[in-house]
Amino acid sequence: MTEWKNLDQLDAYHVLLKMKGKVSLPQVMAGESGAQRVKKYSVPMAAGMMYNYAAKEVDGELLEKLADLAKEAGLTQKYADLYNGEMINTGEKRLVLHQLTRGQLGDPVIADGVNKREFYVAQQQKIAAFAQKVHAGEITNAAGEKFTTVVQIGIGGSDLGPRAMYLALENWAKKNGTFRMEAKFISNVDPDDAAAVLNAVDVAHTLFILVSKSGTTLETLTNESFVKEALKKKGLDASRHMVAVTSETSPLAKSSDYLAAFFMDDYIGGRFSSTSAVGGAVLSLAFGPEIFERFLEGAAAEDRLAANEELTENPAMLDALIGVYERNVQGYQATAVLPYSQALSRFPAHLQQADMESNGKSVNRFGESVNYKTGPALFGEPGTNGQHSFYQLLHQGTDIIPLQFIGFRNSQIGTDTDIQGSTSQQKLCANVAAQIIAFACGKDDADKNKKFEGGRPSSIIIGDQLTPESLGALLSHFENKIMFQGFLWNVNSFDQEGVQLGKVLAKRVLAHETDGALKELSDLLNI
Repeated sequence: MTEWKNLDQLDAYHVLLKMKGKVSLPQVMAGESGAQRVKKYSVPMAAGMMYNYAAKEVDGELLEKLADLAKEAGLTQKYADLYNGEMINTGEKRLVLHQLTRGQLGDPVIADGVNKREFYVAQQQKIAAFAQKVHAGEITNAAGEKFTTVVQIGIGGSDLGPRAMYLALENWAKKNGTFRMEAKFISNVDPDDAAAVLNAVDVAHTLFILVSKSGTTLETLTNESFVKEALKKKGLDASRHMVAVTSETSPLAKSSDYLAAFFMDDYIGGRFSSTSAVGGAVLSLAFGPEIFERFLEGAAAEDRLAANEELTENPAMLDALIGVYERNVQGYQATAVLPYSQALSRFPAHLQQADMESNGKSVNRFGESVNYKTGPALFGEPGTNGQHSFYQLLHQGTDIIPLQFIGFRNSQIGTDTDIQGSTSQQKLCANVAAQIIAFACGKDDADKNKKFEGGRPSSIIIGDQLTPESLGALLSHFENKIMFQGFLWNVNSFDQEGVQLGKVLAKRVLAHETDGALKELSDLLNI
């Protein structure tokens, strides 16, 4: 029987509390010591990537204590419980099965009388067949013309993850000849969002994907109506231009308003749905189902690494434990995700939801208040843009914010220009290497305005190139890191009650059932 305890009930945690400030980065990262750390503190990941944590505030003794914490918390056993179909989402009394969308890690999971791995594979095959027919011109608009654009309508996890994945692979697909259809996304209920997308596409040749698990998401259904009205004004039959991604029990499942319906279920949270039909439909249409399959293979390979009991061979668990040490022992309040890849421009936004919606909790799995900090605030932007923006605070601000860099040796386009003795890609990589050392070691100066204290911890995930496989592995790494941290904090990482109250109050405003400050604010906004 798996035992769930609060972090502060674990003996290993109290040992770690006595090790605050044990490692001085300016000392250990300087000179030959730093060179040896870079060589030593590195863990292989899937798709040829690596997680390097040389510039984190750890040493051999601390790693041993982190391993003790992982063992005492039963992290790998809890992961096994998850992928073997235990009810991990206690808040909503649901299984957590997003790993099954990309592979079978453990025992067959039977839920609602269905083998869930077989169910997810069947949906992927259904999507693949549909996408191939669209690409071949077998499924067309009413005039018999091919669709050239796909637009996804969804919000939260139905938008952030798929959008980030699409942008990550768009240029790679164009370079490698697998680009099939341009994709755009409508998420915000702000009418300017939908209008901007509709103005940018040829609606007569656009296929729309409506994503709503329940079939009742207010923002998504509002945007669907907006799109249907635009199609009607063009004299187009909306039912010839729309497909649905929803649950089998939703009102959208068997509606004649859609060319097809692809199914998800309650066992996959929105923020973990990029490898389900939610991401599968748009990515298969945009790049071809074979590219989506490669993306899934990368995620599955990284999932397998997350099951490893040996801490220094399990990059996601190691990353998670170091993060908990930083949050709960060192007292750092935030984390910055800094991809040195323009293709990952929306990846931090996706991780912002995945991490903060999962572990932004103040009660444990049993509804009891916790006496320690849980999920940090997360933000980020691609380098080198961020260097000319918020890095000032990261380098010289009063708060220390741990950093997670992501970098690739080669660009996606594969061609570059030599400018002033180095290519653009070399300049990009030089900047990320320099930033790691600058943050760790700092610089002394008699002018305090020019002094850098250093001691700013960072890690980096390094790959050869951002491909479907490496993107899948990257996604899995962070999903599993979030999961392991939730296990350590003993919170339910798979519900999101915090998003509900605002929705309830918004419905009251729209129904004009308000009083007090809510009424005054509604009046100010002319609702």
